[in-house]
Amino acid sequence: MAILSYDANETETIFGQNLSARYHITDTWLRRDGNWQIIASQAHRYYEDPAVGKADPMKFPDFIGNYELAASQTRTVVADGDSLFVERNGKKEQLFPETSELFFRKGIEGRILFRYDKNGKVDALIDRRNNEDVVWRKVAGK
Repeated sequence: MAILSYDANETETIFGQNLSARYHITDTWLRRDGNWQIIASQAHRYYEDPAVGKADPMKFPDFIGNYELAASQTRTVVADGDSLFVERNGKKEQLFPETSELFFRKGIEGRILFRYDKNGKVDALIDRRNNEDVVWRKVAGK
């Protein structure tokens, strides 16, 4: 038996656009009757942050405030100049814009987006993880 574990870099061009991805692959081989045969293979794509887009600091006042998941689970969104941050349990993380209303944290899969109610006011921060939403409701007056 032999087990190979390696990184693979993939590149392709789709109508003039270059795409690339990195994978970690583990293959398991078994020698039967003098021949090597692959019996299992597993591949995982490395996470890569999206390209940083442009934030619209004019929208930051809409986003700033406290958000609540449950009575004792809150997070706060604050701005510092042209940057937006989320704070929770004493930990402050910068939110990087993918678009003016869609953000990510470096090295963390998922997105942060802000939901507007029917009156055009932000009523929630949505922490999107693997296409599942964790909704943090904005706490009024805070």
